[in-house]
Amino acid sequence: MTKRALLIAFHFPPQAASSGIQRTLSFSRHLGKNGWEPLVLSAHPRAYPEQNPSQLASVPAGLVVKRAFALDTKRDLGVRGRYLGPLALPDRWVWWWFAAVPAGLAMIRRHRPQVIWSTFPIATAHLIGLALHRLTGLPWIADFRDPMLQSAYPSYGLQRKAYAWIERQTIRRCHKAVFTTHSAMASYKARFPELAPDKCMVIENGYDEDNFTMAGALQTEAPHPAGRVTLVHSGLLYDTGRDPSAFFEAIARLKRAGTVDAGKLRVILRAPGNEQAIAACARRLGVDDIAEVAPAVPYREALQEMLAADGLLVFQGTPFNTQVPAKVYEYFRARRPILGLVDRTGETARVLGAAGFDSIATMDAPDEIAGVLERFLRDVRDGSAHVASPDLVIRSSRAGRARQLAGLFDEAVGERVCMEAA
Repeated sequence: MTKRALLIAFHFPPQAASSGIQRTLSFSRHLGKNGWEPLVLSAHPRAYPEQNPSQLASVPAGLVVKRAFALDTKRDLGVRGRYLGPLALPDRWVWWWFAAVPAGLAMIRRHRPQVIWSTFPIATAHLIGLALHRLTGLPWIADFRDPMLQSAYPSYGLQRKAYAWIERQTIRRCHKAVFTTHSAMASYKARFPELAPDKCMVIENGYDEDNFTMAGALQTEAPHPAGRVTLVHSGLLYDTGRDPSAFFEAIARLKRAGTVDAGKLRVILRAPGNEQAIAACARRLGVDDIAEVAPAVPYREALQEMLAADGLLVFQGTPFNTQVPAKVYEYFRARRPILGLVDRTGETARVLGAAGFDSIATMDAPDEIAGVLERFLRDVRDGSAHVASPDLVIRSSRAGRARQLAGLFDEAVGERVCMEAA
């Protein structure tokens, strides 16, 4: 009997602006090597605020993908960006649920999967997983790329109540709850002490070797720049939790001291979102000749840029202390020096420290950043900056993460068979 798994994910090509597509995409690429045929239930591309059609080339040939009708409440039902909050509960893509549940049932009847997997964010994905689990009785694995409830998110009262209800139902009814970090798992165990100790597990994010190979990822040694050092950050930045303004202020202080200038340092912030505001901040602090705010490019071009960089940047402040950006594992594979602008007590700082990276500064402390940045640039120039070990690179591969997930599917199906036999 062919083993099949139904993967429910909002973030899937050609969706852009979320690295979350890589988690589902890599599972869909590697599960087959581990005895499981994936089926993907996603949203129609019309629901995506941003699209990158080039990502479609990464979808495995022959993969069954159903893109159910979906709307974006803000864009499709709002007026000048304003919309009624109750029409976006639990999120702006709740309309996906109404088409995805019958579409999922049709997929289950036709393809006979043995297990359901859904991934958050978006909250509606877990709502779809919950409905299909209740309607079919299939084992359900709930994947939490981020914690659902955080101290300041969601801030809208009705949405927070909706999230809390979905989170509680998901945690209690799923076969296993999977997290990307140990601190996120620990927070859920503390909030739901009644859960069995083995109900939660960690499957970290990672990198996909195929993408690096196709991006020409043949270099293994870090470059030794004789002139200008280029630092790259690839991905979204936010006003809260990933704010680059303190980093810009640190550069401005080093510039005033004569330590850096446009001939010695170049910073590329690739596809950060809110580009105009970030560029305006760089201009206001007088570092726009050093810091470049760059538009999105196809994923493999972004990987090529990482590989060509002299150093890579991570922004991850206090609001995201239980999370590790997926790009960190790609940074490991790129084998370039990493400068971490983080909360030192957070999970990202722990992961970087455990990997041997000690160029870490508090994200909102310009003086501290300036000192760490100055030392980091010196180490990059003289070739002494730390890069990921070969062993760490191997351990961070998404192929290994897919083996973990396949093992979890086997366990869930085995337990169901035992229960039915009893």
